[in-house]
Amino acid sequence: MTPAAITQELQHLIEILAVEKAADLEFHRQKIQSLPLEKRVKEGYSWYGVSVVKSGYTIGNRAYVIVERALPHPPDQFRAGKTVSLFTRQPQVHKPEWSGILQYADRGKMKIVLNASDLPEWLGMGLIGVDLLFDDRTYQEMEKALRKVINASKDRLAELRDVLLGRHQAQFREVNEWLRSERLNDSQNSALRDVVGSFDVTVIHGPPGTGKTTTLVEVVQQLTQTEQTVLVAAPSNTAVDLLTERIAAAGLRVLRIGNISRVDEEVIRHTLEMQVAQHPDSKTIKKLKIEAEELRRKAKRFKRNYGAEERSNRGQMFREAGQINQWANQLEQRLLDQIIESAQVITCTLVGAANAVLDKRNFRTVIIDEAAQALEPATWIPILKASRVVLTGDPFQLPPTIKSHEARRGGLEVTLIEKTLQRQHHTSLLRTQYRMHETIMGFSNTHFYDGLLEAAPAVARHTVSKDPETPVVFIDTAGAGCDEQVQPAYQSRYNDGEFHILREHLYELLDHCLSYDILPLPSIALISPYREQVIQMRQAVKEDPRLAGLPITINTIDGFQGQERDVVYISLVRSNSKCEIGFLQDYRRMNVAMTRARQKLVIVGDSATIGNNDFYRSFLEYCEAHGTYRTAWDFMA
Repeated sequence: MTPAAITQELQHLIEILAVEKAADLEFHRQKIQSLPLEKRVKEGYSWYGVSVVKSGYTIGNRAYVIVERALPHPPDQFRAGKTVSLFTRQPQVHKPEWSGILQYADRGKMKIVLNASDLPEWLGMGLIGVDLLFDDRTYQEMEKALRKVINASKDRLAELRDVLLGRHQAQFREVNEWLRSERLNDSQNSALRDVVGSFDVTVIHGPPGTGKTTTLVEVVQQLTQTEQTVLVAAPSNTAVDLLTERIAAAGLRVLRIGNISRVDEEVIRHTLEMQVAQHPDSKTIKKLKIEAEELRRKAKRFKRNYGAEERSNRGQMFREAGQINQWANQLEQRLLDQIIESAQVITCTLVGAANAVLDKRNFRTVIIDEAAQALEPATWIPILKASRVVLTGDPFQLPPTIKSHEARRGGLEVTLIEKTLQRQHHTSLLRTQYRMHETIMGFSNTHFYDGLLEAAPAVARHTVSKDPETPVVFIDTAGAGCDEQVQPAYQSRYNDGEFHILREHLYELLDHCLSYDILPLPSIALISPYREQVIQMRQAVKEDPRLAGLPITINTIDGFQGQERDVVYISLVRSNSKCEIGFLQDYRRMNVAMTRARQKLVIVGDSATIGNNDFYRSFLEYCEAHGTYRTAWDFMA
């Protein structure tokens, strides 16, 4: 690509990002701001009637509050990193709303780091709640990063931009075959050598079950032998937390920057906040911050109609508070520098790479995991801080979430790793998968990966013991009256009849396991692209005496990504005379669903509805040739 074409491509990205931001804001206004509080709570956009269990001060002289709500509580939309408003409904309060960022939300408890150095005076007065706010900061950071990339000239960022977007090919030096790990297979070791030998950009394409994270951890271990600190980033807090645990388990000193999705000891002990809190100097810093806040509180109690002496005292208190804060901040900055510089690996989200504690810090290498789930503008944020880039992921699994159809049509869904895979001649494909039977792997392997994958011997023939069926089963509901239905409030689809057929097959599987004394039972998951079908299945399983006590996972395909079970059932739901398939047209989502099972995959659907689509027609033909093809009539008494 020419420089002009690259600039035009990035300018277009800024324009469609603005379209997505506008759609996101409008969604927030319509779905959240317009609802009364009771409705917001019911739909998971607000917590209300919470109690404050702890408050204090965190890094950067910011106040924090931990609130708790009574159990049981409905599912909600609160996630680490979200922008929220802590509010009170107490009348005659001067400032009833304080904005902040969720550090974590877990089991009915959340920690909010406020955008302020003081705590609200009404914290102990009750009638407190939390609202989700529109997150403008993420869009600001993405746009800022894009503009820096566009304006880069004759520097390292300009060179990386030109390689990532295809103007130049990535350059590698030859690395001897002796550089290998006994924990990796041949294709994984090849990827390791590519990273070590890379001058600029490496892409590691990791299909399902091929050990991408294992490879990534080994790469990080290798890089830390020659680099002071490696930056590792991913799109979501959940993904970053998992990486943090895996890298720490390899014996490396890991520092987790930013918000966390899990609050268990394995993650929280690696956070910057915890490492600061455990340092001996932190007690002094905390004491100084509390002292400064007390002085500010006393100063605010003085009234304007007091005399000159009182006003002078007030000013003196504010000055003393400022001086104490300055002292605390100097001590804190020195401590932060010490902790950050001693870390071998720093982990954060893509947007978290813009955290103030990383200002003016640069890294030899940045590794971006799950890059196929990240918007391109977000991917550039950590790249700004690096001299070398490693992108890992699989563009044939779940794409990034986009609210605007216009932005999607404009190309916002196309990720940087997709562009790089298309434009670079040399990339690393992990070829051996360790999860599933070769028949379960077969369709995805042919359709998405050009038949280049192979199943490891340990899993290639692994099935449910004495199973009379093949590892892939399609149960056809065509003509059986299993029509889809629509949940009116949320317009999500479900199919009771289809679940009835699925459940009958599940009974059959359980009877088989009991008759052959197969214990423990294989792990089981029921998944669907439609949330309403998941809700209906959960309720039906809960009320079924044969299934209620079994450890069966039930979730949407999106919610189940990254997980696996011995046996996976997929309920496709769609069954209509117009052959409309909706969500099922996202073949990447179906690739995720079809590659979660280790020993047995059972898909229930209507061939008359899905069979007009080339992808599903190919899958039906695959089932006829390599799997077990059954009809709903086999399960209808």
